[in-house]
Amino acid sequence: MGTGVPASEQISCAKEDTQVYCPEGTAGTKDVQVTDCKSPEDNRPQKETGCCNPEDSGQLMASYEGKAMGYQVPPFGWRICLAHEFTEKRKPFQANNVSLRNMIKHIGMGLRYLQWWYRKTQVEKKTPFIDMINSVPLRQIYGCPLGGIGGGTITRGWRGQFCRWQLNPGMYQHRTVIADQFTVCLRREGQTVYQQVLSLERPSVLRSWNWGLCGYFAFYHALYPRAWTVYQLPGQNVTLTCRQITPILPHDYQEVFVWDVENEGDEALDVSIMFSMRNGLGGGDDAPGGLWNEPFCLEHGGETVQGLLLHHPTLPNPYTMAVAARVTADTTVTHITAFDPDSTGQQVWQDLLQDGQLDSPAGQSTPTQKGVGIAGAVCVSSKLEPRGQCRLEFSLAWDMPRILFGAKGQVHYRRYTRFFGQDGDAAPALSHYALCRYTEWEERISAWQSPVLDDRSLPAWYKSALFNELYFLADGGTVWLEVREDSLPEELGRNMCHLCPTLRDYGRFGYLEGQEYRMYNTYDVHFYASFALIMLWPKLELSLQYDMALATLREDLTRRRYLMSGVMAPVKRRNVIPHDIGDPDDEPWLRVNAYLIHDTADWKDLNLKFVLQVYRDYYLTGDQNFLKDMWPVCLAVMESEMKFDKDHDGLIENGGYADQTYDGWVTTGPSAYCGGLWLAAVAVMVQMAALCGAQDIQDKFSSILHRGQEAYERLLWNGRYYNYDSSSQPQSRSVMSDQCAGQWFLKACGLGEGETEVFPTPHVVRALQTIFELNVQAFAGGAMGAVNGMQPHGVPDKSSVQSDEVWVGVVYGLAATMIQEGLTWEGFQTAEGCYRTVWERLGLAFQTPEAYCQQRVFRSLAYMRPLSIWAMQLALQQQQHKKDSRPKVEQGTGLRTGPMFGPKEAMANVSPE
Repeated sequence: MGTGVPASEQISCAKEDTQVYCPEGTAGTKDVQVTDCKSPEDNRPQKETGCCNPEDSGQLMASYEGKAMGYQVPPFGWRICLAHEFTEKRKPFQANNVSLRNMIKHIGMGLRYLQWWYRKTQVEKKTPFIDMINSVPLRQIYGCPLGGIGGGTITRGWRGQFCRWQLNPGMYQHRTVIADQFTVCLRREGQTVYQQVLSLERPSVLRSWNWGLCGYFAFYHALYPRAWTVYQLPGQNVTLTCRQITPILPHDYQEVFVWDVENEGDEALDVSIMFSMRNGLGGGDDAPGGLWNEPFCLEHGGETVQGLLLHHPTLPNPYTMAVAARVTADTTVTHITAFDPDSTGQQVWQDLLQDGQLDSPAGQSTPTQKGVGIAGAVCVSSKLEPRGQCRLEFSLAWDMPRILFGAKGQVHYRRYTRFFGQDGDAAPALSHYALCRYTEWEERISAWQSPVLDDRSLPAWYKSALFNELYFLADGGTVWLEVREDSLPEELGRNMCHLCPTLRDYGRFGYLEGQEYRMYNTYDVHFYASFALIMLWPKLELSLQYDMALATLREDLTRRRYLMSGVMAPVKRRNVIPHDIGDPDDEPWLRVNAYLIHDTADWKDLNLKFVLQVYRDYYLTGDQNFLKDMWPVCLAVMESEMKFDKDHDGLIENGGYADQTYDGWVTTGPSAYCGGLWLAAVAVMVQMAALCGAQDIQDKFSSILHRGQEAYERLLWNGRYYNYDSSSQPQSRSVMSDQCAGQWFLKACGLGEGETEVFPTPHVVRALQTIFELNVQAFAGGAMGAVNGMQPHGVPDKSSVQSDEVWVGVVYGLAATMIQEGLTWEGFQTAEGCYRTVWERLGLAFQTPEAYCQQRVFRSLAYMRPLSIWAMQLALQQQQHKKDSRPKVEQGTGLRTGPMFGPKEAMANVSPE
């Protein structure tokens, strides 16, 4: 249920003005102090030195009036005062943002899209894989998502709201659920003196609760997968620090909230934290009724956990949510099984106010009637000595073991069911496991992150960006599924000996192109994002590659009309890489290529990106079995690619339409981007042929490479950079920020220089310098990253709807390329512009978009490609250890300290043990 209250109206506090809240008929309470603050702009005191580092936080902490820095909050990450307001309010890209010239170009596509959209939404009653009519509006509220890899996610906003939900696989609901809150109660000498919902909201429901927390005395700090919220309670000499811990470790699907309470006064007090949660979201999934709650208590191994189970049996994907707390010698855990989240909430508020605890009724609640909501709450209480500190521990877990995608055709089981069972009764065990293991998770997280955080040569913004951009690996509509061996086609997989063992042991992994672009494992974009997977979870990357290889060998000759061209063509042709693995609102893996704007069988980049990723994955893992399995598939897709070299000069030609990842930017003839990818792929084919003992194939691709290099330099190099393409159009001379993508991947594979040089190093360096001069420094004052296309005289290329955009993931890849070529300062300057724009200026934290323009608009929130920032980390590590031997990713550990490069400790253990 949404609040309906604008953010500007939710922050209304004045630290000077206090009201006295005296509920009628309340025994055992003193007058309870309530702060109802207004902006203290005029009386704002000077900040103490060290309260906040403006270099790290920009203006995001300028509103913070408190002195408390919280309990063990790290110095690096994304930090923002809860009272902060972003002044720039952009809108999603819409048709009215297209220039008249470009609109005329795409009039046919627009009409076909409208017809398709109407049929999809009004006739089939389905959601479009890309909804250009109803883009997700700007909400500058998101924080670290809750939930591990592949088990669904719930995003908790930086002001504490539970506001973005992805429990049904790949399908998002953007809804703030008001009842989902933390509330603090303080008692002195047996009487309640302070009770406050830790929320800035002022909703129209639960009006008996004390809302409107003063945001000027609280701040949020994110360093994914952890986040901290610090609350300095006005007039109470008490500071609360809520630490949110997300286990981005394999087969973990729970969330822990650890509350550290510091008493800075000279009086003892009793402190209680209540965690309330609605069963469901208050929308259509709840409407049929039948929801019910029940208390539970689980003791195992000397540890006891108590809480509530919120059963949500609505089909097709029923689940159980568990709100729980750890019982210790110093804490008391109580609960209220059910209350109406759409009422005034007086009963539960009075219950807590009276004695700092809840009544804890026994037995389960009555199942709800149609249209009636239900919520519950768990409370942990403890004594707090003068100048003392105490810890209260909660967990939030959900158990949705069995899932159906939108087509409701095949039953899938989530990966964690291998460890916790498939019966749907694992929520208590998941809660117990989380509360007893979270300290181990934190130790492993710290060991992984410390080498980067402790490196003084790295800027603070980079440390924040590197880890916080990883949110998308969990919150990209991500699924991690068990694979039945009988579900794999024997005839296609017989030449890949390690396909079945890999999918059996490590499962099937999928993540969306974007939360608004709903296609799993979009491969032209994964090309950029895949660095995060191969460096941190290499076995998941190999599993994804096996799935892509399987899909490549299949065909679906069902004919359909493509929206851009209007041409009828098959869904999928054999021996070409699919664009994506499918739509979660359909049946992914069974039906691929949800994307129907272009017929991607004729795209020039997909096959090449597969070959390049195969060799990079082999190079970083040393997995020879993987290379042997992929070699025949690489041969097949390169044979399919050969037909695009129409004049047999060793260089492919683009087809005069947008036939690559820039699907709105027309390319004609030999081009810098696709031509560069082609030469890089041919070069790694030479390397793979040598490793596989295929001398004749090695000679064949060596000959192609030699001819292609000559053609590429002759046709595209102009002395300063490589031309966009070879057409006669004015934009052919545009400076493309992504023109060195082929060289980027070669260097990541340990190639591209010396005997394996493909592009002359002086040309690469000169091109990167030109990009920095024009696309970066001459664009928006050098403060917004690199624009995709820039004309030679320093004006952005507006020939297409994408050429004047900044693509965040492309910029991070460009920065990695600069670092590889020794332009490290330029690389960091380029990438910093994107981070500052997205995270500090536009308020798009934890929803990094695919693109933004210099003014007014952004496009496609929460996108896959920015995970390419991990390519910068790889480039730094390879640069640091360039003289050492080849890197090694040990099985089941992620990227480890090796003779060539770090990151010294792996992120996670992905072995099934």
